Amino acid sequence: MVIEPKTETVAVRCWVEARRVCLELADGRFVSFPAVKYPLLANAPQNLLKKLKLRLNGLALRWEELDEDIWVDDAVSGRFPRAKEFVA
Repeated sequence: MVIEPKTETVAVRCWVEARRVCLELADGRFVSFPAVKYPLLANAPQNLLKKLKLRLNGLALRWEELDEDIWVDDAVSGRFPRAKEFVA
């Protein structure tokens, strides 16, 4: 049995269209996710939402002014933060 090493999901480009974060991945795929999936991005003004940068050689997204970091692999795999449950 041969075990293949896990390849990391790497983004080569990132941008925002409306309220969606868009990524071009090194393997040629294009993916996007709604900003509302992340609490700090959900209510961010559009001008700050658009100020994202790739970090760590394409492994992470960074919004400096919002102090938000997201692993590209988490976003692509749909591993979003869980919404806090309301306490009665």
